[in-house]
Amino acid sequence: MFGWLKNYMPRSLYGRAALILLLPVVTVQLAVSVVFIQRHYDGVTEQMTRAVILELAYLRDQVDASEDAIAAQEVMAALAEPLQIDAAIEKFAALGVDGRSFYDLSGRAVIRTMRSDLDGLAWVDMRERKRVYVVIQTTKGLMSVEFDRRRVSASNPHQLLVLMVVLGVLMTCVSYVFLRNQLRPIKRMAGAAAEYGKGRIVDYRPSGANEVRAAGNAFLDMRNRIERQTQQRTMMLSGVSHDLRTPLTRLRLGLSLMDEAEAEPLVRDVEDMQRMLDGFLDFARGDADVAREEVDPAELLRACVEGAKRARMNVTLGAVQEGAIVRLGPIAVRRAVDNLIGNAVRYGSRAVVSMSLGERALVISVDDDGPGIPDDQREEARRAFTRLDPSRNQDLGGGVGLGLAVTSDIARGHGGLLRLDHSDALGGLRADLVLAR
Repeated sequence: MFGWLKNYMPRSLYGRAALILLLPVVTVQLAVSVVFIQRHYDGVTEQMTRAVILELAYLRDQVDASEDAIAAQEVMAALAEPLQIDAAIEKFAALGVDGRSFYDLSGRAVIRTMRSDLDGLAWVDMRERKRVYVVIQTTKGLMSVEFDRRRVSASNPHQLLVLMVVLGVLMTCVSYVFLRNQLRPIKRMAGAAAEYGKGRIVDYRPSGANEVRAAGNAFLDMRNRIERQTQQRTMMLSGVSHDLRTPLTRLRLGLSLMDEAEAEPLVRDVEDMQRMLDGFLDFARGDADVAREEVDPAELLRACVEGAKRARMNVTLGAVQEGAIVRLGPIAVRRAVDNLIGNAVRYGSRAVVSMSLGERALVISVDDDGPGIPDDQREEARRAFTRLDPSRNQDLGGGVGLGLAVTSDIARGHGGLLRLDHSDALGGLRADLVLAR
C-alpha cells in the first residue's frame, strides 16, 4: 500500500533518522497551532467583538432616539470619549463592502460575528492593521464608527509561536546530537564492512548500544573466520602444489635422457601438469597479493603487454590514461591482466589492452577476436574449474578452468568485479577488470 513512498524517502540512515525526529515535532507544532488559532484565538476574538457590538448597538439606539441629526451629533460627541470611538453621520457616504487582508484570520472572525449580532450593519473595513472602520445604518443616515483594532481582535500570538519554534529547534538540535552519537557506531561498522569488501582490513572496535555492539562483534567473528578459511585454503593448495613440483622435476629430467621422439608426448603431459599446478597456485593465492601500493596503472599495463610480446603473443596496448596514480595490489592485478591476455590470445588471434579511469573505479579492458562467450554462459565462465566447450576449445592451450576464476577473485579483493561482454572493437570477447579506487 505504501510502496510508492519509498521513492520519496531519504536513502541514508541519517536522513531517515532526521525524518523520524522532525516529523513528530512538526506535527505536534502544527496541531497545537491549528487548535490554538482556530479555537482559542477565534473564541477570544468573538468575545471581544461581542463586547464592542454592545457598545455600537447602544450608540446606534441613542442616535435613533435623537430628534434630528444635530442632536445625534451631540450624542455621538458625548459618547465618543467614554466608548473610545470616533463616530460621525455621513448622509452622502458611498456604498462599500467588507474588506480585510487575506492573511487576517482574526478579521474574518470579527466580520462574521458583527454580521450575525449587529443589526443595521452596512459594512466593515479592516484593511488597516491598527484601526477598524464600521458603517451602521441609522434613522439619521449612515453612521461611520472608527476604533482601535485591539478592542475586537486578540493580539497576535507571536509569543507562543516564537516559543514553539525556538523550543522545537533547540530540542531538535539536542536530539540530533544524541541521535548522531547512536548512529556513529553503525556508520563505523558499515565503513569497516565496505572496506573489507574491497580487500582492506581496517581497525574496528564495536561500540554504542548493546545491539550495535552485538552486531559489531558478529561482524568481527565473521571476518576472522573468513580470514582463517582463506589462509587454510592457501596453505593447503600451496602445500599440495609445492610437493608435486619435485616429482615433476624428476620426470622432466628423466624424459630429457630418453629419445626425443618417444619422449615428446610425455613432455607435453608434464608441461600440462606444470600449467595445472601453476593454475592451482594462482587460485590458492587468490587475493593474497593485494597489498596496496601507489601505482601508475598505465605503466603496469605497459609492462604486462611487453611481457606478453616477449612470450610471442599478439598483444597491443590501446587507449590508456597517462599519469594517473591508483592504490592497488600490483602483483595481483598483473596476474589478473596476464590471465586475461592469455585467454584472449589462446582463443583468438590478437588482443588489445586498454584502460579507463573514473572517479570511483579503474577499468582495465582486454578485447579479443575469438569466438566469445554466450550470454547464458558468462556467469558459469567465472566459476572455478569451468571450461566452456566447444565454443572455447580446451585443446588450444590446456588449463583447468581457473584463469577467469582467479581474475574474478582478484577483482573482488579490490572491491570490484570481472565483467564479460561482447567486444565491439574486435568482435570477440571483452573482459573488463573493474577495480574500486
